[in-house]
Amino acid sequence: MFQNFDDLSDPSCGAPHAALLRAELSRRGLDGFLVPRADAHQGEYVPPHDCRLQWLTGFTGSAGMAAVLGDSAAIFVDGRYTIQVREQVDMDVFPAQHLINEPVTDWLAARLKPGQKLGIDAMLHTVRDVRRLKKVCEDAGAELVTLDDNPIDSVWQDRPAPPVGQVSLYAVELAGRSAREKIAEIQSTLADKKADACVLTQPDSIAWLFNIRGSDVSHTPLPLSFATVPADGKPSLYIDGRKLSNSVRDALAELTDLAEPDDFKQGLTTLGKAGSRVMIDPALAGVGIADAITGSGGTLMEAQDPVLLPKAIKNETELKGARAAHLRDAAAFVGFLYWFDQEAVKGDLDEIGAAEKLEEFRRATGDLKDISFDTISGAGPNGAICHYRVSRTSNRKIPVGKPFLIDSGAQYEDGTTDITRTLAVGEMTAEMKRHYTLVLKGHIAISTARFPGGTTGAQLDTLARIELWKAGLDFDHGTGHGVGAYLSVHEGPQRIAKTGTVPLKPGMILSNEPGYYPAGEYGIRLENLEIVTQARDIPGGERPMLGFETITLVPMDLRLVDVPLLTLDERNWLNGYHETVREEIGPLVGARERIWLEHATKAI
Repeated sequence: MFQNFDDLSDPSCGAPHAALLRAELSRRGLDGFLVPRADAHQGEYVPPHDCRLQWLTGFTGSAGMAAVLGDSAAIFVDGRYTIQVREQVDMDVFPAQHLINEPVTDWLAARLKPGQKLGIDAMLHTVRDVRRLKKVCEDAGAELVTLDDNPIDSVWQDRPAPPVGQVSLYAVELAGRSAREKIAEIQSTLADKKADACVLTQPDSIAWLFNIRGSDVSHTPLPLSFATVPADGKPSLYIDGRKLSNSVRDALAELTDLAEPDDFKQGLTTLGKAGSRVMIDPALAGVGIADAITGSGGTLMEAQDPVLLPKAIKNETELKGARAAHLRDAAAFVGFLYWFDQEAVKGDLDEIGAAEKLEEFRRATGDLKDISFDTISGAGPNGAICHYRVSRTSNRKIPVGKPFLIDSGAQYEDGTTDITRTLAVGEMTAEMKRHYTLVLKGHIAISTARFPGGTTGAQLDTLARIELWKAGLDFDHGTGHGVGAYLSVHEGPQRIAKTGTVPLKPGMILSNEPGYYPAGEYGIRLENLEIVTQARDIPGGERPMLGFETITLVPMDLRLVDVPLLTLDERNWLNGYHETVREEIGPLVGARERIWLEHATKAI
C-alpha cells in the first residue's frame, strides 16, 4: 500500500515537548519561539525529518503554526483543520486559534513584553512573513531573533534522518520540452527583468526546470533541493549526492553545476560578493536566504518565482498526458464505484477498507506510481472534517443512511489526478439531497463559466458559493487549486479562491470542488479537474472568452440529486457530462461495470 493508516498524532506529547522546548529556549536566552509546519522549502509536503510542528503538538495537518512563550502557547490553523486540531492537540497546552481570523501576529502583540526576545528559524519563515513579525516585535518593544539552527532539533531525540530518495530523469516525451529550453526561458525572463540570477526554493519548480523527479516526500515525486539560475551561464543545483545515480549525475552535470545542500549558503554568499541583483520570491524564500545575499553585498529583487507560471501553463504534451491519465483513472474509479455499491449497503465496510480497495483498483492499471495524497475516506461525522486522514484509531464503519465522502488521487507518469465523490449509502434524506444539490449547482457554475482574459480565481470563486449562500451555508476552503504534471497535486500560483489573484490562462489545470460540511453529521464535496481553454465564440459577444474543459470523467451520484432544484441548463449539463462519461469510460471497463455505468449515468 502507498497509504498507511498508522495514527501519527499523539496529543499527550504537547506538555512534555513544550517543556523541553522552553528549557532549550531559556538556555539560549530566548523568551519565545515560533514553530511553523513548513520546512526550508516552504512546501506543503514535509518529510518526517522536518515535521517539527507535529513533534511539538501532535498536529498532522498541512498548514499551521505554534507559538511558545514562557507562560503561554497556542496553535494556529485555518478553517480546514478546526475540527482536526481539537482531536490531535492538547488544548490545555496549545489552545487553538484561527490562522486567518486570529493570526499569530495579533496573539503575539497581546502578549510580548518590552525587552523580550522571540526566536525564529531563519529558513522556515519567509521574507514576507518576517516583515510582519518584526513590526509586531518592534511595536511591543521586543526583539525578533533569527537563528541559523532550530532549538527543537537540539531536544528532538528520535528525529528521523533526512530523506535521500533517488532522483530520476523525466523524459522529454512526457515533459514536452527539454530542460535546456526551460532554462533558456527562465534566463530570458531574468535578463528582461535585469536580474543577474534567481534563487529557487520550491522542489517542484526545480523538478520541472531540470526535468527530474524525486522520492523524498510521500505521494509527490519531489527531489528536495535548492537551485540558483544565473541570467547567463550554468545554473547550480544543491542536492544531496546520495540521491543521484551515476547516469542521472552525468545527465545533470551537462545542464548544471552540482553541489551539496550544505554549500547552498556559500553559493548565495558568492552571488552577494559579486554584487549580483538576485531575484527571490518573498512569499517562498526563507529570510535566511535573503540575509545571506544582502549580508555579503548583493541586492534583492523581489518577484514571484519565475518558474511558477511556465510550470502552471501546461504544454500540449503535458495536457495530452493529463487527459490520458484521467481516462485511466476514471476507469479504475468506476470499477471501485461498482464494487462500493455492492459492499457498502451491507454495513460492514469501513473507511480503511474503502481506501484500500480504491488503491487496489488503481494499482490494477499497471501504471500507478503512487497515490497523489492520503485518501480522504470520510464516513458520517468524519466526512465533515475537510482534510480528514483516516487512521486505525479514527476508522469508522460506513453507516447506511448517510453520504460517504471519498477524495483521492493518483500519480501516473503522464499525469496527476484528484477527484472527490460523495456517495449515497442506502436511503438519503431530503435534507441530504438538498445539500448535495446545492453543492452540485456550484460545481456546474464553475464548469460552465465563461470569462474574459485577465479574470482571476477570486472573481470566479463566488460562482461556486452563491447557491449555498442563498441558503445561509458556506464552506471553509478554496473552491479550486492548481494541479501539476506528475508533480504536486496542489500547485500554484493559480487557484479559485478568495485569495486567488493570479489571472487564469489557457493550459492551466485547476480543481473544481465546492462542498458543505454539517459538523458532526457528514461531508459533501464534488471535485473534477478542469483545463482552462479558449472558449467557443459566443453569438453576439464582443470579446473572446475563456472556459473550462472537464477532464475528470466519473459519474455524480444521481441518488443524491434533488432534480427539481436544478435549472434546465443545469440538468442539461449533468446529462451531457454523464453521456460523455458513458462514451469515454464504458469501453474501458468490464461488462458488469458497463451495465452499472449505464444506469449510473442515465438522463434525468
